[in-house]
Amino acid sequence: MIHNQEFIIRKSDIANPQSLPELIETLVSGDVLRWYVSKVTADELVVEATLYSEHLADPPESVLGQFYPGKSAVLNIVPTGVGCDIGGYAGDAGPATALLASCCDYLVTNPNAVNASNFILMDKNLVYTEGYCIDLFSRGLINLHLPYSNKIGLIIEKTDAEHLDVVFNILNTVRAVYGVNIEEFVITDEAIGGRCIQHSSGSYVGSIDNPATLFRACEQLIAKGVTAIAVTSNIQDLPADSYAEHFSGRHPNPVGGAEAIISHLIAKKYRLPAAHAPMINLKQIDLEDPIVDARGAGEITSHSGMASVLIGLAQAPQITARPTCRIADTININNVVAVVTPASALGGIPVLYAQKFNIPVIAVHNNATILEITPDRFPLNTVIEVQNYAEAAGIIMALKRGLNLKSILRPLETLRYQRQAVATTVVNDAMIAELA
Repeated sequence: MIHNQEFIIRKSDIANPQSLPELIETLVSGDVLRWYVSKVTADELVVEATLYSEHLADPPESVLGQFYPGKSAVLNIVPTGVGCDIGGYAGDAGPATALLASCCDYLVTNPNAVNASNFILMDKNLVYTEGYCIDLFSRGLINLHLPYSNKIGLIIEKTDAEHLDVVFNILNTVRAVYGVNIEEFVITDEAIGGRCIQHSSGSYVGSIDNPATLFRACEQLIAKGVTAIAVTSNIQDLPADSYAEHFSGRHPNPVGGAEAIISHLIAKKYRLPAAHAPMINLKQIDLEDPIVDARGAGEITSHSGMASVLIGLAQAPQITARPTCRIADTININNVVAVVTPASALGGIPVLYAQKFNIPVIAVHNNATILEITPDRFPLNTVIEVQNYAEAAGIIMALKRGLNLKSILRPLETLRYQRQAVATTVVNDAMIAELA
């Protein structure tokens, strides 16, 4: 089963920022679905982790020795369940993501950055990558194989005929309008049972009641040759008051953490791209205003969250080479020019492994979160602080061009030699010549 736990690390045990990932992974052992630093005090770090009680899969081997030159990649992280001002709602990080994508060959990002139920903004070079796969990518453990197309299988949680009608109308719309290859589906024989859980930090994670039901459905689809899996289900015990606060722009999305755990389980066990969508977007909530915060309007306007997920998975990257999947290109951590993340959320796997691999981390201040893992509270070596995503785009362009960032800023330090030392050397040489 799934367990959400907190772990404590004393700062005195941390030799340097580069050593922190290995220290955390020694502490958080077993089949880990995700972890991140959620709190920093004067003496300690608090790590929140989600673990699975049974063995799912062995970790892949390192790909650090493999190189695919000539392609620049940027990793754009929009953490789930922590109330990101930009990207914590419904696809509202789409414009910022598109801006960053215009600065590099490939922009790797997690689905919630762009998913907006019926709506999605996806540039051709956007690599729609599930969160657990992003963690493996950041650790240098996988390549991202970019397919021409995926064959998507859809898992539909057991529900009534009215909801099934909605699901199949959306499914057929995506097939007809976007040309996405979705031919296989499974309706589960019981509820998957996704649930929201709130950590002490205020962030949301999740759990599911019946993982075996999810796994059976995955295996039926894999036997039919699918290369990506979408799941649509309803999240149980959704806190209606918190959800209403979310649509007023004052609370993290309670659903995101549960969705992430479902896709993490599939990606970890079966090594396939995966994503979850709410089957029916909850509308029976006491909204402060029927015109909700613009950032969440895509969810309120749409009956289901499914369309954007199916569109996103159409060319989502494979993390293992498959003979049934034609590959257009391949990248790995050696292609990454920079990692972009909110400035208050520097405790995740992509950021900490960027420290280890000496990859610049661009910390964006105006994408606030409920966390306080900031550069001043959590000093790291390769962090470049910017105010907004427009500045982040400029930094990426400079890094890609090979420019030293100090040469762009003013004042520019002037390098000088020590004149007195040189003069003394000249006098001494002259005296030696005279004596000779």
